[in-house]
Amino acid sequence: MSAVEVLTPRDQGTPPSAAATAEAPIAGTAPAAAPAPARNEPRDDIIEDILAEADAREKFIPVTRAALMERLTRSQSWRGNEAKDARRFFRYLDYWRQASYSAHLLEMGQTYEPFNPDSDLLVTRRYTESERSVLQQRLMEQTQLLLERANYTRIDPADVKLILTADSHYGLDLHVDMQAFDELMIYYRGATKRRHHRRDARKLYLFKEEYDVPIFQRLFVLFKLKPIEQRIDEVMKQEECDRTTAEKVVRKLRGSLAAEIKSDCVYMKLFKNIPRSDIEMCFPNTTVRFRLFDKLRLGVTAGGGLGMGVVGTATKLMVAANPIALAGAAVTLGGLAFRQGMKFIHKRNEYMVTMAQNLYFHALADNRGVMTVLADRAAEEDIKEEMLLYNVLAKDAVHVNELADVDAAIEQQLFNTFGLNLNFDLHDALDRLVNDGVVQIGQDGWIRTLPPADAARHIDKLWDSYLDELPDPTRGEGVEFEDEPLT
Repeated sequence: MSAVEVLTPRDQGTPPSAAATAEAPIAGTAPAAAPAPARNEPRDDIIEDILAEADAREKFIPVTRAALMERLTRSQSWRGNEAKDARRFFRYLDYWRQASYSAHLLEMGQTYEPFNPDSDLLVTRRYTESERSVLQQRLMEQTQLLLERANYTRIDPADVKLILTADSHYGLDLHVDMQAFDELMIYYRGATKRRHHRRDARKLYLFKEEYDVPIFQRLFVLFKLKPIEQRIDEVMKQEECDRTTAEKVVRKLRGSLAAEIKSDCVYMKLFKNIPRSDIEMCFPNTTVRFRLFDKLRLGVTAGGGLGMGVVGTATKLMVAANPIALAGAAVTLGGLAFRQGMKFIHKRNEYMVTMAQNLYFHALADNRGVMTVLADRAAEEDIKEEMLLYNVLAKDAVHVNELADVDAAIEQQLFNTFGLNLNFDLHDALDRLVNDGVVQIGQDGWIRTLPPADAARHIDKLWDSYLDELPDPTRGEGVEFEDEPLT
């Protein structure tokens, strides 16, 4: 029996075509790639232009490792008592992978400490600008590695400008100064849709209709603001204006920033179920603008009300015979103007409350908490990929030339078992198993895998020698304060 036949029963079908998957997307996964619509067809979500360029099948496996382990270690799937040994090996491998990510998280936390806005620890080291630059670059690389291991997909910040032009799902007109960031990383996982309900104006708001909202099940945002002096210099060059004018522009653009947000800190945010057209809500410098409809409605009502007030006041002034009547007419006109102005302020506050309420329910984690969540998810994704791959390699001899068939067979099994149309990441899983010594690739190209019992004992030996082989800590960047009070 070949490696492909191990996973692919002959009575099972093949994964649905791209068109079929697009019509009925699987919950928790992105729909398969579909033909791009014609240029003259309207688009409901402009971000589809961005996602369409990549493989729409995500690598994320939306199944718990416990459920996957249960399916892969059934007695009928293994010879003799190997099912019990396979379960023990998978558990050992799970803890071993968690330990590797704990080490990565510890190192990443040390790198992040100089940039952590939530730190409650004493500052004991002094860093030069070049050392902070090295640490910042290292933090970006460590974060990117963690996101990729957790099967997140990157959105190029250059493409965010396209996203920001989309209509907001919550009816808000939002604006973000994308030039304000020194560092910006945006990743998502789970580009899918949710069914929502709303009352239809065509039915006099008596009945609700269902509609789809494209969402990101998980959205990661990392940002670091540019120093204000650097941003002022940039505005002076871009706008060809003097420093005073540039300072006013920068202050206006940063008017919505909280005083606690500093340019020397790196901020990480993790959100859940964010509508794809509302990514602007996740940035710290988001400003709310009036929609065209609101401008027209408020302008018409304010202009009409104030115009009638002016006419009425002018009439009273013409016939007024004493100062008290004149003062009363002036107060009436001022009250009308104040009332119309308060309508604009009330509408703006209504927008701000809507944005704050939605962010409250979408927020998942911040800063160090984001790192912990990502490390846990990355370890879970790794172990699920490794269990699926080992389940094939341990049952039959496989040549490197058959890896493409193995990849397709695993994707077929995920579809047959869970109804998932995914892009399985075989090569990363294979690299990890090879590095841990569970799998070996011979010079002849044949892949040799330790049996489950031997694989479990091998991981046990790795555990025994893990602490003995820890490298000595290096001093790294920065110099400890000496003979100076700590801050």
